[in-house]
Amino acid sequence: MPKGKAISKEELLDIDKEYKSLIKKLSPKSTKEDLKDLDKAYELILKAHKYQRRKSGEPYVFHPIEVARICFEEIGLGATSVISALLHDVVEDTSTTLIDIQELFGPKITKIVDGLTKLDGTYNVENKQAENFKKVLSSLVYDVRVVLIKMADRLHNLRTIGSMPEEKQIRIAAETSYIYTPLAHRLGLYNIKTEFNDICMMINDPDKYKEITEKLQASETDRNKYIKEFIKPLNSKLNELEMDYRVLGRSKAISSIYNKLEKKQVPLEEIYDLFAVRIIVDVPMDKEKSYCWQIYSIITDVYNPIPERLKDWITTPKSNGYESLHTTVIGPNGRYVEVQIRTERMDDIAERGFAAHWKYKGVKDNNNVYDKWLDNVRALLETQHSDALEFLNDFKSNLFHKEVFVFTPNGDMRVLPEGATALDFAFEIHSDVGYHATAIKVNNKLVPMGHILKNGDQIQVTTNKSQKPSEHWLKLTVTGKARSKIRSSMKEEKRQKGDLAKEALNRKLKNAKLDFEDNIDFLVKSNGYNNRPDYYFAIATGDLKMPDLKSYILENNKLVEKKPVELPSKGVQAPQDFQEKVKDSKRNDTKGQTKILVDGEPIDQYEYSLAQCCSPVQGDGIFGYLTSGKGLKVHRINCKNATHLLANYGYRVLKAEWGGQSETNFIAELTIIGVDSGPGVIQKITSEISNNLGINIRSFSISGHQGYFEGTVSIFVKNKDQLNVVIQSISKLDGVTNVNRVIKN
Repeated sequence: MPKGKAISKEELLDIDKEYKSLIKKLSPKSTKEDLKDLDKAYELILKAHKYQRRKSGEPYVFHPIEVARICFEEIGLGATSVISALLHDVVEDTSTTLIDIQELFGPKITKIVDGLTKLDGTYNVENKQAENFKKVLSSLVYDVRVVLIKMADRLHNLRTIGSMPEEKQIRIAAETSYIYTPLAHRLGLYNIKTEFNDICMMINDPDKYKEITEKLQASETDRNKYIKEFIKPLNSKLNELEMDYRVLGRSKAISSIYNKLEKKQVPLEEIYDLFAVRIIVDVPMDKEKSYCWQIYSIITDVYNPIPERLKDWITTPKSNGYESLHTTVIGPNGRYVEVQIRTERMDDIAERGFAAHWKYKGVKDNNNVYDKWLDNVRALLETQHSDALEFLNDFKSNLFHKEVFVFTPNGDMRVLPEGATALDFAFEIHSDVGYHATAIKVNNKLVPMGHILKNGDQIQVTTNKSQKPSEHWLKLTVTGKARSKIRSSMKEEKRQKGDLAKEALNRKLKNAKLDFEDNIDFLVKSNGYNNRPDYYFAIATGDLKMPDLKSYILENNKLVEKKPVELPSKGVQAPQDFQEKVKDSKRNDTKGQTKILVDGEPIDQYEYSLAQCCSPVQGDGIFGYLTSGKGLKVHRINCKNATHLLANYGYRVLKAEWGGQSETNFIAELTIIGVDSGPGVIQKITSEISNNLGINIRSFSISGHQGYFEGTVSIFVKNKDQLNVVIQSISKLDGVTNVNRVIKN
């Protein structure tokens, strides 16, 4: 981190004020030793971060103090975590070492700080981003506090992200959406997960975020009035239960509302459950279930419930420890209202997740909720992966939002992610059961291994010792545990086959008087492989020929590069594949009219194209992704593929922006939904687009079904403003209920 201006006396007063405020809150719950270590940590970060400033210009030391506050106040962690949070950047960003931390604070805090410290530049890895993720996630099995502090760190960075350059904001949002948000959900950190989602949406789709925010603010008074009206007839009956209770009414998260709009394809005004009513009771633990169901009975006596919307997460808690009773009823004026019924203990766990879980450990087997999941994480870490990216993808599949509850033949319940298959279940029981699964029955009926499981299914697996996993099995599974075990088995088989090719290659190099270890990695990379086993296996299966050593240049008994291919003499036609390579290497002159800048330079220096998955138009937020063989692809920042690309391949992402008004026409695709009023619908829409707006239509398809129609129209537009005019104009036509821009998966 570059040096800046030293902390001034005035700034030091403000910093000291923030620290003392933190200590005041911590003191009642801290020992003298804790307070002493806190002061030592504060003195250390003042000195270590003295010349460092954030992008906003404020002293950097404000950041670790605020991260420490979030750990204590918003997550509920104790003094050890707060001390570690204060120190979380000193080893990474200053001259302070882990040995210094060990001498001052002992092994426990040192281990946490080490887990929070990114890999330094001495690690020669292609994807350091994924390696750093793996390092943090690996800490789950020895101290979950590392991940919880990392959550607080990410939360504060997002809250202050406005001072960052736009391209950095987009990358941070992608990382957050890809791994931190699902991890926050899995750890039960509801409020943090919600804020992550909302800030990421604000970065990726600021127009939609602003629109929903303004509409929610405009209707806030009416919502509060409605909640009072809803609860009024319930109060007297709730009071008869003679218990302490409180009623909250809160709007759903902006990102959650946006997801509903996208899923239901209706305007905001037609989304009924924009808010939820929460009834929280303070009762002894042994009476929790009884009181919650009594409250449910009171509510359904007053309002008509919608039976299919009843969700009982008290009897069967979610896999992240969440307990609550949810029902949706028809409230005053025919509006749908979601009601959440829970106790203070349940609410504490719902808000603070894993951190609160420790408070109630041993109660209602709460420890088992996370222990089973941590066992899966431990198993993933013990499985050999090709690289950190493969580990990350396997880990991510364990961060599922929705789940199914299925049963063994003996009636034992297992929790799997929604979409899990019969083969996933086999691996969930035991690795050996998965490896040797030959036939699977669901509810006594023989099913394919890729059969998707549903709630309540009972599964029986038949095994045979001669059965082995195949590559096809990867397509039949979704869980990280199953996929990693299948890959592990295949790698062992691949290794055995590859060993024969390795021996032959070793003999060939030896006969040429070349050292194997000095040359093998060069051969692997020069042939386009990432690792030795894949290279050996390719030779063993015939996908790759044994290398012709005479085609390489030698220096000091080492292969250094291939001999250049001799070009054809003048007047002789070059081979077709050579012509194609030369042709592909030239810039795409036909697209020079599309004015895009990449890292400040015209895009014409690249072989490039606009990504078909999101079809950017002039004015969209964009980024460039350097593919391995198809040149530069320009994506929208809210493309459905963007999160994966930005989070996993940040080193291939280039800053892209529009450099002026393009002369090119861009293709945009819209879906239009409305009331089917017969043949006139097509004429009405096409007339509005072509005649009134002067927009050229590229293609148009429409189908009607039981009173409504759905159409897709592809048009040529100059820019995003023109596209928005088209969307607004079509939306105002009689019978049209919804118009949306298409983003393909």
